[in-house]
Amino acid sequence: MTDVHSGPIPATLIPGDGIGPEIMAATTDVLAALGAPFVWDIQQAGMAGIEAGGDPLPEAALASIRRTKLALKGPLTTPVGGGFRSVNVRLREAFGLYANVRPVRTIVPGGRYENIDIVLVRENLEGLYVAFEHYIPIGEDAHAVAISSGVNTRAGSRRIAEYAFDYAARNQRKKVTIVHKANVLKALTGIFLETAQQVAKEYEGRVASDERIVDACAMQLVLNPWQFDVIVTTNLFGDILSDELAGLVGGLGFAPGANIGTDAAIFEAVHGSAPDIAGKGIANPVAVMLAAGMMLEHVGRLDLAQRLRAGIDAAINIDGARTRDMGGQAGTSEFAQAVKRRVAP
Repeated sequence: MTDVHSGPIPATLIPGDGIGPEIMAATTDVLAALGAPFVWDIQQAGMAGIEAGGDPLPEAALASIRRTKLALKGPLTTPVGGGFRSVNVRLREAFGLYANVRPVRTIVPGGRYENIDIVLVRENLEGLYVAFEHYIPIGEDAHAVAISSGVNTRAGSRRIAEYAFDYAARNQRKKVTIVHKANVLKALTGIFLETAQQVAKEYEGRVASDERIVDACAMQLVLNPWQFDVIVTTNLFGDILSDELAGLVGGLGFAPGANIGTDAAIFEAVHGSAPDIAGKGIANPVAVMLAAGMMLEHVGRLDLAQRLRAGIDAAINIDGARTRDMGGQAGTSEFAQAVKRRVAP
């Protein structure tokens, strides 16, 4: 978290593709009702970036984030084919966003699981997602064998473990669970487990710790998710488990994400662009609103973050403002108006 800001804070806004502009408009509308804590520099990326300049991640968007060091973005589409790399991966690499933070919390009661409150901290730059891949041809089959190499470093493992334990200590969390596959991937995830356990010893007496093999963790999240508090894990495992966690609270429509680096931070709704419902005004904006709440926390405006989360909860559970995926009939704008009424001073 950065120092507390008192005045409006410069930040980059990337509306995104599909439902992105709709849910982002709803979110900025609510933020305006909170007192307009951010001054937006609006930039395009994804398909909108290609239409504007032939690149899903235009230099203008990168330059804006370099200047503001802070961004809120909607879902971005990377075109299939054409040699385009994932926009999200490029952003992480460009700004060294080593920590992906994915909190999940029950908002709509009555589901299969109640009172879920878990934070997953995922290493964002290493592991199998470095994608050092190649094919070996055999005979006439140019792709007969596929080989991929993962990379975990001692320094990268320590950095993400320290982030997770520090997060737990700052947020009055009781335990960090280290998730790995060191029983099989003894080098690749063994170095992660060993390093994280070393960090855990530095937090003894403040934050408890334990460890789980990833497949056992996936099962335990279904059988007894309440045993988990903060989870720290590698890139691929974190990608998979974070979506499983979102399923415990109703799906990706309730799952915000933060990508944190030393010099920049990007906050996002982690769901896709949902082109099938784009323009219909029915999308659920909760995930990106919660991401904006994480962004407020990051800049030290805990008061506004708390008001925003409380407003979302009250709009859903007291006022009955629910989009279709929550079992209601509210449109995106109607839901935003309900939250605005709750957060207005």
